[in-house]
Amino acid sequence: MEYLELAVALVVILAAAELFTNGIEWFGHKLNLAEGAVGSVLAAVGTALPETMIPLVAILFATSGAEGSGHEIGVGAILGAPFMLATLAMFVTGLGVVGWARRRRAGRQMPVDTHVLGMDIRYFFVAYSIAIAAAFVPPDLNWLRYVAVVAVIGLYAWYVKAHFQADTKLDAIDLAPLRFRRRDPGAHKSNPEVPRLRIVNVQVLVALGLIIGGAFVFVDGGEQVATSLRLDPALLALIIAPIATELPEKFNSLIWVRQGKDTLAMGNITGAMVFQSCIPTAIGIVLAAEAWTVSNDTLLSFASAGIAFASTALIFIPMVRRGSLSGVHLLLGGAFYLVYAVLVVGKLAGAF
Repeated sequence: MEYLELAVALVVILAAAELFTNGIEWFGHKLNLAEGAVGSVLAAVGTALPETMIPLVAILFATSGAEGSGHEIGVGAILGAPFMLATLAMFVTGLGVVGWARRRRAGRQMPVDTHVLGMDIRYFFVAYSIAIAAAFVPPDLNWLRYVAVVAVIGLYAWYVKAHFQADTKLDAIDLAPLRFRRRDPGAHKSNPEVPRLRIVNVQVLVALGLIIGGAFVFVDGGEQVATSLRLDPALLALIIAPIATELPEKFNSLIWVRQGKDTLAMGNITGAMVFQSCIPTAIGIVLAAEAWTVSNDTLLSFASAGIAFASTALIFIPMVRRGSLSGVHLLLGGAFYLVYAVLVVGKLAGAF
């Protein structure tokens, strides 16, 4: 039964991801938004909701007797999101580029807007560095934590502003027909292929609801399977659950890669990295302050941040220097993911 639940949830997430990418492109076009704003802000925030909700629930609704444990799980989930995006999501997207190279005009090369992605990565490095630095603040300087929170929230607001002020680039010629267009009886008779904004909004909201619901069902099914297989709970929290909650970003990016919309595909990931390094970390610093500290208990979780930095630097610094990005280069993210997986398994086995 657990495996059926996983299969159904996976199908729902896949269908919803396709529905969401189609709807969010039309939403950006109707509002004359830049490609970066659509991929790095709207799509990124929308698909980041499932993995953002899990740490919030763990931190806010932990029972009094298990509050510390709930906070540790929440902090682990917050740190796990940027790590998964910087490693496994890059690897999966790279596989998509390589796998569909023959049907793509650019082949294994990705004609991305390096300015947009470069800006995303710079914001990620600055914001995530501030958030991680807050974990090293001693108790007698606790006010510095709140300075860090204000800084990362301010950075994200500035980041969103920069993307929404960019030049518009989304062209309706590149858009597939809106999936819900036939559900709009009041559409313009002269041009029925151009949907009204209200039906676009409905499609985006329905897709988001399905993505969030599917992600939670998938995580629940994964927990049941892990329990039945007697897997260590820490392994589930650090490795398995984050994979499930990052599925929307991975599927959205694969859909856009297949369509040759590489800036949207990569912006969906890098934009989510910026969001995850700002908003969830601010929540963790304020609401789970005792767990947002580097210690023996949290060292493994915070180690994921170092690996995320390393993977991001190795993938994107060459992109900025060369002015181009290759799908093959994204596969490096998989190697960094394996390094962390080995660390987790080694820790659980008592090797460290």
